[in-house]
Amino acid sequence: MTATHHLTADDVVKALALPERARVDQRVPKKMLAEHGAPTAADRRLLTDGIEELQWIAVLKPGTVAIPEHRADGREYLEVAVLAVQVRATHGKASQQLRLAELVHRAVPYPVVLIQWLAATNGAPPDDRVPPAAAALAISLIHKRAAQNEAGKVVVDGELVRSELVDADGEPASQAGALLEALALDRHPHQDLMALYQSWMDCLTAAEAARITGNFHLPSGPSATAAQREALRLCQRLEQEAARLRNQAAKERQIAKQVDLNLTLQRLQADLNEARARL
Repeated sequence: MTATHHLTADDVVKALALPERARVDQRVPKKMLAEHGAPTAADRRLLTDGIEELQWIAVLKPGTVAIPEHRADGREYLEVAVLAVQVRATHGKASQQLRLAELVHRAVPYPVVLIQWLAATNGAPPDDRVPPAAAALAISLIHKRAAQNEAGKVVVDGELVRSELVDADGEPASQAGALLEALALDRHPHQDLMALYQSWMDCLTAAEAARITGNFHLPSGPSATAAQREALRLCQRLEQEAARLRNQAAKERQIAKQVDLNLTLQRLQADLNEARARL
């Protein structure tokens, strides 16, 4: 599948190539999310006001995808939920979309493959026969584990892994086509549901690395995958620091301090180039 200017959430669902028996296709009431996933009043408002619609697309469990459960080390992957959330155009800021993704993951007691999209608003009346083009489209995953202090409760574990297929300007990301091709269920390990979930996460990490290198590749083996993940984290950290220093240098009026900042930036750029080479 190649990236086009009209990618939709349906394209992601098709790319997953799930068996028909795994499909649920039910709407989920927003208030259920607000009750379970919102630690603050502001988060509750964001869930209530920011989400247009939440669809439960599919459930992956032994009976629907013939992949065993995983139960070990405080983690129970008894099923994986595939959800699609449509975000309202009023909540299209990157920070709002990221927080919404975190809150939806937190609200669901199972590991989630979250497809998140913002419908393009071009003033034309909606046509029910044509899926709306996405003005922003992303996939995110995060691991879950049993809460240590509350029996029966499940909490998110580790960092959210997220990749944009369509950016805020409605443009497909350079790695979108390669990522969609890599998502098909049969391309991933079937040893258990956690291995499947981790493999999808690795796809998103590879897509984020490709955004930097221009080359989508899935590392072979756990150690190479972990190295790619660590190099990507380092790149993201260094890029943020470089942006902060550039901003500081632009405002600095003292020549000596400007020189110091530029030297620091040069060293940082060298570290960044080294980290990129490891992707």
